[in-house]
Amino acid sequence: MAKIKLTKNELKVQKDALKMYRRYLPTLTLKKQQLQAEIRTIEEKAIAVREEKRNLEKDFDSWIAVFSEMNAFPKGIIKVSNIRKGFGNIAGVEIPIFEGADFARGDYDLYETPLWVDIAANHMEKAMSLDLEAEVLDEQVRLLEQELRATSQRVNLFEKVKIPETEENIKNGSYVVQRPFVLVTMVDRELSDAAFKFFNYVTSGEANEIISAAGVVPAN
Repeated sequence: MAKIKLTKNELKVQKDALKMYRRYLPTLTLKKQQLQAEIRTIEEKAIAVREEKRNLEKDFDSWIAVFSEMNAFPKGIIKVSNIRKGFGNIAGVEIPIFEGADFARGDYDLYETPLWVDIAANHMEKAMSLDLEAEVLDEQVRLLEQELRATSQRVNLFEKVKIPETEENIKNGSYVVQRPFVLVTMVDRELSDAAFKFFNYVTSGEANEIISAAGVVPAN
């Protein structure tokens, strides 16, 4: 990559850039650590919620024999009518927060239906609510992991590229040129004799020494 000697103005730009990178890096690093900690906490909570649901399902075992009675437990007796969500903010990321769920129960005759149906329905609502909560927690993790990836990329860019590159530029008094020099001609217009000779010269090996001496990489 070609290098050009720094002018005073460019040197100032490089020093200002270095100050900015060093100022922002600790903030980005702290954000990365915060996201990692929050993700671990939410994942642990999701595990606990699912474990609570599994324990609740164990209680259902005592109802299995009763459920197997024909028409004892009405089909579709419980449906989710509304999922209540709020929104929070973690490290600048908006995340959904589970606030509860509303359920609708199908019609059934209270006199003809055994009492255990109501009790079992309450258990099912609780289990379904835990499922919904776990899904919201999973969405929180997904959003935070997405932000964590972006933040980690910025931290790596600053730590491994921008800061070392800028420090080196300031030390050696040069900066990397990342744009090619382009010679443009008109498609429908012939080059003049002088322009034709110039193009031939600057793209020839004869001009390479002059181009290199100017701190630029020759095209060939």
